[in-house]
Amino acid sequence: MTRARTPAAPPPGRRTVLAALAGAALGAAGCSGPTTPATRPSPTPPHAHPSQRSTAGTGSPSPSPALPRTTPWRPTSAEVQPAAKLRAVQLVEAIGAWADGHGGAAAARARVAALALPTALVGQAGPLLTTADQAALQVVDAQYGGILSRSASVLVVCRQWTRRAGTVSAGGTTVDVRLSRSGSGWTVDALHPAHPGPAARSPAPEIRSVLSDGRIVLPPAAAADLRSGRVHTSVAKAMLALARSYRLEVSVVRSGHPLDVFGTSRPSDHPRGRAFDVWRIDGHAVVDPATPRGLIERFMRDAAAAGSYNVGGPVLLSGGSAGQFFSDATHHDHVHIGFRT
Repeated sequence: MTRARTPAAPPPGRRTVLAALAGAALGAAGCSGPTTPATRPSPTPPHAHPSQRSTAGTGSPSPSPALPRTTPWRPTSAEVQPAAKLRAVQLVEAIGAWADGHGGAAAARARVAALALPTALVGQAGPLLTTADQAALQVVDAQYGGILSRSASVLVVCRQWTRRAGTVSAGGTTVDVRLSRSGSGWTVDALHPAHPGPAARSPAPEIRSVLSDGRIVLPPAAAADLRSGRVHTSVAKAMLALARSYRLEVSVVRSGHPLDVFGTSRPSDHPRGRAFDVWRIDGHAVVDPATPRGLIERFMRDAAAAGSYNVGGPVLLSGGSAGQFFSDATHHDHVHIGFRT
């Protein structure tokens, strides 16, 4: 290499340029705001963690890390009442994501008002709304906690990244969004974010195995449920058994689910830590009509073989003990796997 009297500054690396462009785009566009519905749900963003950029040795200050790029989640036409899911997701995206300088409850209320929804819902957002300088939110999935002709529960499962004083933190929650239907369409009546509780000091061995199994994909609230020690080992054992044959992506375990089976006074197994829901199997969304029905049927039967007394999904299976298999509109988009203990 030829020496020069005064070294020139090296050109910026490709990673630095891309990260800077991503940060600029996020600041200009905000986060996951409403857009025109697409034909299929958006996947989890490719950036699992925020980009970390270093200028060590250059003599210049380190820039703040960029938040990951996110994409709006939109229902497909195959959904039962896709308009209800769209309404729920748009609200969560509006509250849980903001550009630098647009944080706080007042700005969130303005974003909610732009959706023609009650601004009082901001006060029910819980962990979605923090004091961070900036936030990005990615909806992993939106499934029904219940769907009736004029009311619905949509469980919006999301990951969230916040930046405060130059530090990026990863988190997320699941929100039970309650809606009602009138002549003008679906509106949101209430928000019930998940409250998993603190982590237990000594999780059961089966729980630790689930948390470390790469074939079991857990969103933030579901992982926190397992760490809390309030989930029965029957759930963990069934997850591990199914993971030997499938890659399962879990949506809900305990928190963030209605306390009662929607539309009834019958307690749900979820809040008691005795059930879990799966929204994607081997990369195939349960709600997608292109997903082989045979795959879903095998998965449901294997869930029963793993000890579940109550397996629900989009396919009504024959056989099993009385009431072991069921299907309804609520379970058109996921497989429910419940246990007695």
